[in-house]
Amino acid sequence: MAANSAYLSHPFKTSVISSSLAIAMGLSLAPQAMADDSELANIERLEVHGQQTENRNTLGSAENLLKGQGVDFSEAGGVSALPILNGMMGDRIKVLVDGADITASCANQMNPPLSYISANQVTTAEVIAGVSPVSAGGDNIAGVIKVSSLNPKFGESDSIKWNRGDISTGYRSVSDTLLLGTNATVASKNISLSYQGAYEDANSYKDGNGDKVIDTLYRAQNHALTAAWRDETQQVAIKLTHQNIPFQGFANQYMDMTDNKSYGALARYQLKLDDDGEFSAQFNWHGVKHEMGFFTPEKTGKMPMNTEGDDYSYQLHWRLPMGDDSTLLVGQEFYSYQLDDVWPAVPGTMMAPNDYININDGERRRAAVYGEWQQDLSPSWWLSAGVRFEYVTTNTGEVQAYSDMPMMGMPNMDAAAAQAFNEMDRERNDDLIDATLLARYQLSANQQLEFGLARKNRAPNLYERYSWGRGTMATTMIGWYGDGNGYVGNPDLKPETAHTLSAAYKYNGDSWQVSTTAWYTAVTDYIDAEVIGSFNRTSSADGKRNILQFTNLDANLYGARFNALYQFAETSTGKWQVLGKVNVTRGERDEGNEPLYQIKPLQTELALQHQLGNWENSLSWQWVATKDRVDDRRLENETDSYSLLNLNSSMKWQDLTVTFAVNNLFDSYYELPLGGVSVAEFKADNTNGFKQIAGAGRSFELSASYAF
Repeated sequence: MAANSAYLSHPFKTSVISSSLAIAMGLSLAPQAMADDSELANIERLEVHGQQTENRNTLGSAENLLKGQGVDFSEAGGVSALPILNGMMGDRIKVLVDGADITASCANQMNPPLSYISANQVTTAEVIAGVSPVSAGGDNIAGVIKVSSLNPKFGESDSIKWNRGDISTGYRSVSDTLLLGTNATVASKNISLSYQGAYEDANSYKDGNGDKVIDTLYRAQNHALTAAWRDETQQVAIKLTHQNIPFQGFANQYMDMTDNKSYGALARYQLKLDDDGEFSAQFNWHGVKHEMGFFTPEKTGKMPMNTEGDDYSYQLHWRLPMGDDSTLLVGQEFYSYQLDDVWPAVPGTMMAPNDYININDGERRRAAVYGEWQQDLSPSWWLSAGVRFEYVTTNTGEVQAYSDMPMMGMPNMDAAAAQAFNEMDRERNDDLIDATLLARYQLSANQQLEFGLARKNRAPNLYERYSWGRGTMATTMIGWYGDGNGYVGNPDLKPETAHTLSAAYKYNGDSWQVSTTAWYTAVTDYIDAEVIGSFNRTSSADGKRNILQFTNLDANLYGARFNALYQFAETSTGKWQVLGKVNVTRGERDEGNEPLYQIKPLQTELALQHQLGNWENSLSWQWVATKDRVDDRRLENETDSYSLLNLNSSMKWQDLTVTFAVNNLFDSYYELPLGGVSVAEFKADNTNGFKQIAGAGRSFELSASYAF
């Protein structure tokens, strides 16, 4: 964007950057092969944890970008993994795509927000874990992930001309994956028109033993059209999106995705106010039709499930300078989500004669206001304080079971549950109050301390509150944990309230970059689950699973991260660096100190990085410890420790960039600590019980990108 309109970047990006992105998590140093020289010289760049720009050469899901920025993922479909921050996953993290809040419209969260944007479409990505400022978003207790593709590029001429474009392709051997991506922009001084597209087609991958990890195949495509106009003081942008996923396997769920079509529209207005103030208004709509069933012989069955969801929202934000050293951020936001979840009858089976109505005209609405004050107290001290209030209301209509009659001479649990559900008052209202206090102290030109204290809240989602079925089949259709268990909702759930304290130290010298962070979160009314029953479809004890109901309890999570980057040589052979990372997270319930579900064990990384001109190389060794602290309520599996060696080499020549990588160089076999169990393998052969999903074996990967 031209210099005279630089202010037209997101009005609150500056405030977020100067807030607590690093307070909460610490910087994931040099996520690419090498750090830029400017990053080595400017400590202010350390304030943003995980900011990426212009990642047009990266293909595949947005997950591929965020993993290098300290985000873990709970495995699911190939493009639908759920992010984990500070040991918490799913809706506890607020994921914003171009500022829009998109809700997962699925009982298994098969279509989470990050599944709607591909890596080559992302221009910036910001990760704010734990102590996120109230201006960054509400209704979360673990943090905020903001990915953006809306970054209009303008030209210098009065007429519309070609501005920029690129085309990329890639291949992964372990899953026979083909990836394609393209971006194109035409623009004048005042008008910008662009297209972004991505396509990905993958078969089921193989593990380190050469065995197929069944039901991990998928196909996905994303499209986006953007039009923007600007003058000296304002900018208007409109973006239209479409996604089509004709199939996506979910090895750790009882169902698969058989279709997912979505459309979205976004309109953003930005205005420069007097005295360097800024105003922005954004309006969003996103609608999806989602179908679940079975599409591959790798996991067979016959049961359709249809879901339709619509998100509507608007955000009004002001940035108001209050003198030379003070800024006030204020905002008003509204979000409305509507959901229908119906499981059509299957004639001739027990799933008849009625359609099973799981969520009928469900709605979840949020109205929010916030104020955030930022102040430079002195040349060394910076302070930010904010308060956010949200009013959340949820409701749903009456439901019905497949049948009102007894089932094979036994009481019909679902029919009785539907009747009780329909007779109750289902509307619930929650008041959420967030408050944050963030401070930064500059010890010297290359050292700083950061502190954060926050109270954050999240209200239950529709499935946590209104999943009413009690039978084994109905309950096993609910849940996004990949554990093979069944779940029952609880209309009386309270919102989660988290109190988080974090501290970070950063050093940025000529040869060294060091970042270390420690954090502690106490959650009141943490939404967990209690065992209310069990089932076993086999004659073996290994086939047992539990039926759980969502419940509130108290929990504690804490952890620490250490990152270091050392440049030990710069000669005629190039620039040489060593990168080291250590990350430990613990989570447990207050009562009995029982481990929480899906907490990743100690993980480390050591990488040797090299750069010679436009040639970049990296050899990294990753080690993950044994996972022996597991959630007995969910029958979580233990996993052994493992290590992986990965090789990456990238060469840029004029407008062509070619990357070659070998992941899991030694073809090691390992089980994913956050992968859940393989329901697909259990259905194919239940004699071994519910085994943990294995990770990918050796993969040769080649990609090329050409800019024009």
